[in-house]
Amino acid sequence: MNNFIKQLTLKNSSKSVLKVTSTFSPILLTTLQLTLMLTLMMITLPSLAIDADNAREVADTTSTTDITKANVIQSYSSGQLTSSTSSASQEQVLKDIKQRVLLGDSDQEKNKALNTTREDMINQKHQQARKRSTAKNIAIMPRLNLTNRSFSDGTFVIYEGYSQLIEDLDADGYFQTFSVTFDTDLLTGNPHDEAVVYAELYLSENGGPWVHYYSTDSFVIHGESSDDEFEVYSTLEQGFSANHYDVLIDIYEEGYPNIVASYSSDDSNSLYALPLESSDYDLEYIEYYSEVHTGGSSSVIALIIMMIALSIRQCKFN
Repeated sequence: MNNFIKQLTLKNSSKSVLKVTSTFSPILLTTLQLTLMLTLMMITLPSLAIDADNAREVADTTSTTDITKANVIQSYSSGQLTSSTSSASQEQVLKDIKQRVLLGDSDQEKNKALNTTREDMINQKHQQARKRSTAKNIAIMPRLNLTNRSFSDGTFVIYEGYSQLIEDLDADGYFQTFSVTFDTDLLTGNPHDEAVVYAELYLSENGGPWVHYYSTDSFVIHGESSDDEFEVYSTLEQGFSANHYDVLIDIYEEGYPNIVASYSSDDSNSLYALPLESSDYDLEYIEYYSEVHTGGSSSVIALIIMMIALSIRQCKFN
């Protein structure tokens, strides 16, 4: 008897459950499906966005690390007399440098930047002078005096040197493009005397060794004239970390291995502690905005409540 009552009770309960389920199942099932889908979307989309941002950050870090490990130094420079330039032609010089950057025609490729120390550069010039002397069979003649100059009675001097900071894309205070201008004079007492000279330019990172970054072409100076100022525009493309750099200029008379004049950050504050970095560190900053609509989740909850209320109401009427 007891078993019969239990079975009857279970049977009646099952019918009730089936009845309720049959009444609610279409609406509840749809509601649950929508709720599940919307919940998954709300959880998944922010996660995907965060993963994408993390992936971008990892890629940027990896790229910078690879460049640092490669330790490749590249720069692009252009030098000319200021008397042959104007504001318009200066803009053209910068455009030409940008074009060379696109072509990969760097100072290093043109052997205008040797990335060697000043001491090594001086030794190389003296070794080259000795080789030329040997090749010309100077051994049978009086030994070449490596300190000789064509103007032995004159004195070379750099009257003035200064820099200009030009381009900083990410606006962090460190520039990838800058210029150095200097005026070399020949003090002979005769304003009509001329000499053919060229310059070797060096950078010192935060007080470190002087490292060669550009060799100018030869140019003519006229006594103490200021019309023979020479300027060098440079864009640091790769391998220069954001730091402060000093500038040094060595002047050589064409055909002679000794320095005839020097000018550096010790002589002018304008050549001291220039805030520089190469363009691989000077990336243009683009700000990304992420919009979060808090009202969306509230709307979803309100919709779910409305659907459940309608389901209950339908159940009562049935």
